[in-house]
Amino acid sequence: MHEHLVIQTEGLEPGPAQWLATRCELIRCTSSDPGFDNLLARAAGLIVRTYTRIDADLLDRAPGLRVVGRAGVALENIDLGACRERGVAVVHTPGANTRAVVEFVTTIILDALRRRTTLTEPALGDDWHAIRQQYFRNPQLSDLTLGLLGLGRIGQAMARVGAALDMRVLFNDVIEIAPQDRHGAEHVALDDLLARADILSIHIDSRPGNRHFLDASRLAGLNKSVLLVNTSRGFVIDPDALADFLRAHPKARALLDVHDPCEPITADYPLWHIPNATLYPHLAAGTVTAKTGMSWVVRDVWRVLTGEEPEFPAKGFEE
Repeated sequence: MHEHLVIQTEGLEPGPAQWLATRCELIRCTSSDPGFDNLLARAAGLIVRTYTRIDADLLDRAPGLRVVGRAGVALENIDLGACRERGVAVVHTPGANTRAVVEFVTTIILDALRRRTTLTEPALGDDWHAIRQQYFRNPQLSDLTLGLLGLGRIGQAMARVGAALDMRVLFNDVIEIAPQDRHGAEHVALDDLLARADILSIHIDSRPGNRHFLDASRLAGLNKSVLLVNTSRGFVIDPDALADFLRAHPKARALLDVHDPCEPITADYPLWHIPNATLYPHLAAGTVTAKTGMSWVVRDVWRVLTGEEPEFPAKGFEE
């Protein structure tokens, strides 16, 4: 009989889950399961991902809880203050999905700007040339300016991508970024970034001041043909204001992998059926490598349960 019970509310890769299961009692149970509260009453650890909310009410039902492991980066589904008050450690996996997100952002930018087709039947003579001519109006990335709102781990990696594609890269961040971490990106004022970016990729964190950071007034300052990409947090953009902006500026486009106010997105989401809005179902971290890396949060969960210092304690706002 293992000493510690850990509840896993969302998916983990088999290898990390098995690693933890050999050391403690690991039970898979969603927070909506009828038996969840009975398990919670005796749990020492919880492992969650995106859709389990850790708040004061849940913590009050978990008197023996010592650690919450977030198999991922962002922490907005975890009330860090409530955990701190109760002496519950929070650990996560910063950096585990950086490469996956960067690949995803690069892919959807190229999908949007380098339109292309495949052939499914012979195309001869004028038909061949007509097909080709449709795609000779594509922009070239080396002629465009990439704007990065936030230059944390993912923003810095995107700066390297922009440099590799010979783009001009601009950024704005609330903290000072050391020159060696900018990878050639130029720091500019926020208004300048919004106005000059042909592509604006958002990589800001979950601090309260970032809720609806891109509101109607800031959206009005965007390049009117901007390609806006958000893979950070849905709530950093006011969705009603963005819908209005996209309707008013049909040459602008938005590629959104995260959504506000909730996921899964419901029928009343204001960005449904807007032709220049492309909606993805939160796919950016969707690689086996990233999911495995995030699943290894189990190591820090075990460290806390055995009295060791975790490698990646939550610090508050992570990108």
